[in-house]
Amino acid sequence: MRELDQRTEDKKAEIDILAAEYISTVKTLSSAQRVEHLQKIQSAYSKCKEYSDDKVQLAMQTYEMVDKHIRRLDADLARFEADLKDRMDGSDFESTGSRSLKSKSESERKKKLSGPRQEDIRRGYPKEKEA
Repeated sequence: MRELDQRTEDKKAEIDILAAEYISTVKTLSSAQRVEHLQKIQSAYSKCKEYSDDKVQLAMQTYEMVDKHIRRLDADLARFEADLKDRMDGSDFESTGSRSLKSKSESERKKKLSGPRQEDIRRGYPKEKEA
């Protein structure tokens, strides 16, 4: 890019010199010399435009490359966030699930230790069968 900038600046300086020469000598030049001098200026402008077009093309390629990398990073970030969320949800489920399993086993153990269930007592079921 710097090389293209330098070439463009050099060509613009050349155009300025050619234009100044043309303006200072236009009255003394023959028709053929005027045309020749103007063609030199026009050729220098064409070369300058070519360098500028190359700079634009390089800038567009650079932009597309950076944009491609940004899109890839965005996709990687989205995947990472989804994976992290899944892991967080999974760890919450495991910790919640283990808590609920623990509380169920504790409540079942308490029921066994406490004797007949309240429902059985209300219905009049005896603890033991009478013989």
